[in-house]
Amino acid sequence: MDELEGNKPTSGWQRWRESLNNRYLLQVMNEETFEEVRSFQLSLMNVYLALSSIVVLVALVVVLVIAYTPIKKYLPGFGDVVAKEDLVELYGEMSALERELEAQTAYAESFRKLLLGEYQSVLEAQEQIDSSALANLDDIEEVTISAEEVQLRREMELESVGQAARSSRQQPISGSRDVPLEQLFFVAPVRGEIIGGFDADDEHHGVDIIAPKGTAIKAAMDGFVILSDYTYNTGYTIGIQHQNGVISFYKHNAELLKTVGSFVKGGEAIAIIGNTGHLTTGPHLHFELWWRGVPVDPVDYIRF
Repeated sequence: MDELEGNKPTSGWQRWRESLNNRYLLQVMNEETFEEVRSFQLSLMNVYLALSSIVVLVALVVVLVIAYTPIKKYLPGFGDVVAKEDLVELYGEMSALERELEAQTAYAESFRKLLLGEYQSVLEAQEQIDSSALANLDDIEEVTISAEEVQLRREMELESVGQAARSSRQQPISGSRDVPLEQLFFVAPVRGEIIGGFDADDEHHGVDIIAPKGTAIKAAMDGFVILSDYTYNTGYTIGIQHQNGVISFYKHNAELLKTVGSFVKGGEAIAIIGNTGHLTTGPHLHFELWWRGVPVDPVDYIRF
């Protein structure tokens, strides 16, 4: 009989599992004397566990190095993600700078035209658009603009120019020095009694000064005339852009002596005191002084 009675054949899988538990003796001997130096008792299971532990430990160390050190920037895939985030941030900053540059360029061009007398009013632009449209539409009857509508458009134009001048934070005029407001020399636009003081809370952004009829109004400093026309509330009004972001306004005049784009010297006559406009109760000058877009009390810098 090939097999003893009571013994059962085993499969290859069972034989392999049993071999894992077989113990082996690993001896380290001296080559010359054959003396035993060290011996180890091993099994296949212990060898497999040791190798598996080493592989897992090495993989864990590699993952930690990639996740928490800058080396990930140099690995394919990880470096692309970091680079894309930097590019998106740089693109946003570049777009913001481009928009700011365009706004500054447009403002500088508009102010240059204003100083050179090339400013195109809202009314003139509207008339050009209307005339070009009517030239191509012969069947449309011409509509005349009433005097009230012309006056309203004129008021809107002057208010927009004045508001733009007030809110501007201009750089100093070429050749000037950016110095504190206290160190600038101002000429009193008129000598007289102040009947209305500066009150920002009540939106009275200037001072009211009374003077004899026919008194000439003088420019407070050198500058360019940016506003010279009639408005419903303030009557004949003139505004001057000075150096260091200073703007002055002279309101309720009887007559204006300068036009938009004119350069005036400090102390030069620019208007005649009067009583024009809806917001006035008698002959006087309403004088405003703005610095970098903010109204200031003229009394703090000028002796009237």
